[in-house]
Amino acid sequence: MDAMTDLTGQLLIGAQRQAGSAKNFQAVNPATGATLDPAFDGAGPGEIEAACALAAAAYGPYRATTPAARAEFLEAIAKNIEAIGEKLIERAMQETGLPKARLEGERARTAGQLRLFAAVVREGSWMGLRVDPAMPERKPLPRPDLRLRKIPLGPVAVFGASNFPLAFSVAGGDTASALAAGCPVVMKGHPAHPGTCELVGRAIQAAVAECKMPDGVFSLLSGIGNELGMALVRDHRIKAVGFTGSRGGGLALAAEAAKRPEPIPVYAEMSSVNPVLLMPAALAARGAEIGKAFIASLAMGAGQFCTNPGIILVQRGPGLEAFVQQATDTLAGTPTATMLHPGIFKAYQSGVQRLHDNGGVKLLARSSDGKGPNECQGALFLTDAQHFMADKTLSEEVFGASSLIVTCADLPEMQSVLETLEGQLTITLQMDEGDNAQIETLLPLLEQKAGRILVNGWPTGVEVSHAMVHGGPFPSTSDSRTTSVGTLAIERFLRPVCYQNFAQALLPEELRDSRLGQSWRRVDGRMTAPD
Repeated sequence: MDAMTDLTGQLLIGAQRQAGSAKNFQAVNPATGATLDPAFDGAGPGEIEAACALAAAAYGPYRATTPAARAEFLEAIAKNIEAIGEKLIERAMQETGLPKARLEGERARTAGQLRLFAAVVREGSWMGLRVDPAMPERKPLPRPDLRLRKIPLGPVAVFGASNFPLAFSVAGGDTASALAAGCPVVMKGHPAHPGTCELVGRAIQAAVAECKMPDGVFSLLSGIGNELGMALVRDHRIKAVGFTGSRGGGLALAAEAAKRPEPIPVYAEMSSVNPVLLMPAALAARGAEIGKAFIASLAMGAGQFCTNPGIILVQRGPGLEAFVQQATDTLAGTPTATMLHPGIFKAYQSGVQRLHDNGGVKLLARSSDGKGPNECQGALFLTDAQHFMADKTLSEEVFGASSLIVTCADLPEMQSVLETLEGQLTITLQMDEGDNAQIETLLPLLEQKAGRILVNGWPTGVEVSHAMVHGGPFPSTSDSRTTSVGTLAIERFLRPVCYQNFAQALLPEELRDSRLGQSWRRVDGRMTAPD
């Protein structure tokens, strides 16, 4: 394993390490500003062509692998990532400024979701098997034998996220779900943590060899600038895209994909301010307590979460003053934290300044001054509903530990504010039993605005599970029907195929009568468990 952890800065194209022909670059330690060795090669047109050609060649044999073999492959990736040990954590700390405990937790999540998808592949319901038996005697027309299964779309381009260098990067949820579905992956590593990307990429590369998977089932390309990503989206062999990042980046990729002779889906998780509704009974009973918990969620990880609570909606009444005072005092005593890279820090500073300069917004508190570069000084602001609704810029995401409290006169005004908001990943309800009637009024609207609605928690922290939805109406994601976290994510990379009047010998094995009993299936409309 030691040989696998010596960084080379080379691209990983199928089973090979290869030099790149585009401009090279180096990572920067955001906590110190120091440049990190080695230099990493950028992928040029030749390397992009090679990776996409290999992925296309691997698609047929890889999608034909058995569920058991594919599950073992995912488990081997998890094992290899864990085997890198402290070298992975140390490099990720240097490249991101994130603390050791956070990265250890993220590594566990990365391995866990790979193993979860392995279990899903073995269980088999993802194939969506359906059988409508022939009814030759049916009048006025007979019914043919109809059988359906889902097949993988083809090679997928995955873009690593900056804020989760493990769980949303090279072996993150998009890669895990695409590989589980039977799709080869061409990965664009994030240039802010290229060493972390290489270490994980080589763990996947080793698993490909160990499990005798087709060459080209995985490649890792690196580079700075936009051309690499655009070239991947334009390549005719790429059949879908997984992306986590800014709204501008996601929309640019979606626009490029739509211009192709064969448009392809872009599953982009982009922008969300994750409103928190602080309801009257909860506010009166525990306003100060909620204020303290709110700041803990806001400041976690320098606020660099797509589920960070960026807006608090609250009706004016008993407990409001206690909530505001506690939140203000808590933030003022909260230390700064290093942001992931200088670009994110610069954008955060710009967003906070925009709020600060707004005449209808009051600055309540900043966290303590930082001493190093790229340190996030948390910010808390206050405005009222009328000013908020009159100024669309106030509902724009500020990526980092910044939040805006919006005070409302009553429930109708809170509802009016909600109606003006864009689609969100989450909406949080801080409520007590006395708030039930108001929540019943609001719930139909909340369902239209968010992919996840949670009660008496905080939106930061996303469980990797079967029922999780990490998606939502535009612009939180480009496709509100999907999720990028949880086992339902596999659905993004599958499509249904119907087989009509096929002889048993020609049917895919899982649809043959002799095999149907081994999987969940819907027979003549009735869901049936494995025998």
